Amino acid sequence: MRIELQPCGDIMPKNDSNVLLRARMTRWVGVPLVALCLAAIGCSASTKPARGPSETLRAYAEALDQGRVDDAYAMLSDEAKRELSLDAFRRMVRENPSEMKEIAGALKRPANSPVVTATIATPDGDSLLLRYESGRWRVDASAIELYSQATPRQAVTSFIRAFERKRYDVLMRFVPDAKTPGLDAKKLQEAWEGSQKQEMQRLVPAVRSALPTATFEEVGDRATMPFGAVGTVELVREHGMWKIEDFN
Repeated sequence: MRIELQPCGDIMPKNDSNVLLRARMTRWVGVPLVALCLAAIGCSASTKPARGPSETLRAYAEALDQGRVDDAYAMLSDEAKRELSLDAFRRMVRENPSEMKEIAGALKRPANSPVVTATIATPDGDSLLLRYESGRWRVDASAIELYSQATPRQAVTSFIRAFERKRYDVLMRFVPDAKTPGLDAKKLQEAWEGSQKQEMQRLVPAVRSALPTATFEEVGDRATMPFGAVGTVELVREHGMWKIEDFN
């Protein structure tokens, strides 16, 4: 299970003058929020009163702003501490005082309250999203969307599910507009169970095997997913939904 803290808005400063610093900041400012939010929702063994994500974020920002470097470091997750030692943390703060002030100020003013979510991956590559609301974990609406096309990953997962169930009526939803003229569910079935059967039986299992660990690259309304040795799934977003443009 993966816990994610998703701030609804940009809390990082806009100044891109130090890209390397910002990249490193993301690791030890963003990652710690995961561990801190676990404590906030009662997953910590600490006997201290639990703080919510917003309070924890504010305390972290204040520690940075006031130069309490060790206190700020103590709030980092175990994973973050393994990647960044206390000495390295101190050195980074000491060598970049103005950037630290800027980041601390931005962290104190998030645009919206953070949303705490958990993602549970299933053995077949599907994922279930939960949200922490009003002191309880609740199942996200995506769990009841069998054929969601909201994200590239969900679209590929849904495509595989529909293909394996021979839901050609559903599979038509994944056909880009440019390829729909003259095509319907019956013709699609005739092709994929006829002349293109062997090819589809080779492609779909390969995509399914790669899906759990696949990295999707998104550029605007297009996305790609690598699979196999050199294969890629090409996706395009139309009308707010991701569709399968091609298998290469």
